[in-house]
Amino acid sequence: MTDPLWLTDPMRCMIDPIDAETFFRDYHEKKALIVKRDEPGRFLDLLSIDRIDEIVANRDLRSGQLDMARSEPPVSPEQYTFETGYIDRGGVAEQYRQGATIILPQLHMNDAVLGEFCRNMESLLSCQVQTNIYLTPPHNQGFRTHYDDHDVFVMQVSGEKYWRLYDTPVENPYRGEGFRPEDHPVGEPVEEFVLKAGECAYVPRGLMHDASTHGEEASLHITLGLIVKTWADLMLEVVSEVALNHSAFRRSLPVGFAQPDFDRAGSEAQFKEMMGIIAKEAQLDSSMDLFVDTFIRSRMPATSGTVAQFDLYKRPGQAFKLRRFAPWRLAGTDKSVVIITAGGEVHFPLAAEPALHKLLDGGVISLADFADMPEDEAVDTLGKLYAFGLLVPAE
Repeated sequence: MTDPLWLTDPMRCMIDPIDAETFFRDYHEKKALIVKRDEPGRFLDLLSIDRIDEIVANRDLRSGQLDMARSEPPVSPEQYTFETGYIDRGGVAEQYRQGATIILPQLHMNDAVLGEFCRNMESLLSCQVQTNIYLTPPHNQGFRTHYDDHDVFVMQVSGEKYWRLYDTPVENPYRGEGFRPEDHPVGEPVEEFVLKAGECAYVPRGLMHDASTHGEEASLHITLGLIVKTWADLMLEVVSEVALNHSAFRRSLPVGFAQPDFDRAGSEAQFKEMMGIIAKEAQLDSSMDLFVDTFIRSRMPATSGTVAQFDLYKRPGQAFKLRRFAPWRLAGTDKSVVIITAGGEVHFPLAAEPALHKLLDGGVISLADFADMPEDEAVDTLGKLYAFGLLVPAE
């Protein structure tokens, strides 16, 4: 059985026939990409309107797990939420009937398929990836013109959406630097298009846009949001590391610096001296290593199958390979080998290192690869690798 494209190559699933190299060179953080194709069922393996109906009708959702929006007239949470904080299913259906968009924020955290899709994209891009789901009835619009503070891919699952793109008033806004309509006049659209089922659009952060349903069908789309670390984040960490080695950075600012008659001449000299220390001593590697480790540890591990087949690693002759897209970094101490992976770190005996290198280099391993270790340690090592989601059975 062939694995679906979203599982084996999630980037290609979205932007094909554009290749990843072209995307990152010509579009990423620069301009919008609209991918047109005649394949309406392309994203139905990820989600469907029937699945949304099932979630709304059968889960005890709380406020924050389901939102609703309508450009005019606005909809308030009291219209679809009980006083207990639980979602009023009847209220949701009623507001949807009256033109409000159903929004399921962060659905990837409670949906196995979307969760795996996001984890795979995170591994490829080295950033947090999240989903927001939007189901809009025909002839309606959920949001007024705005920009997002993170890049998004929009995957049109079913129906059609009419999009309008405007100017980019803020290039690469910071996370949390939201759209302010009083500061950013919208003006005329610079591009308009209809996104049909199976098509995808990339919209960089800061680009103003709006969208409404097109045609007689409801519109369902998945918004894939990229929550990135920036060079500014890295530079702050670099400066912090320099400050750990120089007490001058940790001294208080001059007494009275907020007074109207404060003379900044001395501060200017001190500032230039500190900038010189930063330029001389700032190092990329230690700060980048911290970002790598923090990112990998903060991911959710993929452990499908490790409970249902908890003793698979004990079966004679069972071979394993590295789980596709599993994040890892090999480290170690004088007493153990360490794999930093999703959720934390896993320690192994030093004697396991050759087999671990074989696994991480793309090889297939089994219990026989740990023959130089005591049998109980070899079995435990293979069991740990399996339990923490690093292994899957080799074909």
